[in-house]
Amino acid sequence: MAVLFAHPLAQVRQDGSSNKILWVSRAATTSPDTTSPDTLAITATLDGTDTRVTREVAGGPGPSIIDMPRAGCWHLELRWAGHTDTMDLVYADRLP
Repeated sequence: MAVLFAHPLAQVRQDGSSNKILWVSRAATTSPDTTSPDTLAITATLDGTDTRVTREVAGGPGPSIIDMPRAGCWHLELRWAGHTDTMDLVYADRLP
């Protein structure tokens, strides 16, 4: 789950705030892969394009600042400690 501390997320934030996201994972029913890194690896693809970026959150799910290079709907593939998930997040062009 992604808990958004900034709404909307925005490609340009002129008010000095940031795109803070708290990543929360539910407890696993099986033991995680202890050979996998603790880093939360995010591969984001802008909907309808070939634009793809990667982001990392050291230590796995937790607090982060995640910025995207363009506004739009981003499909995120999330990987951490042997777990995977996906979600879509929308980034506005700029704050009003």
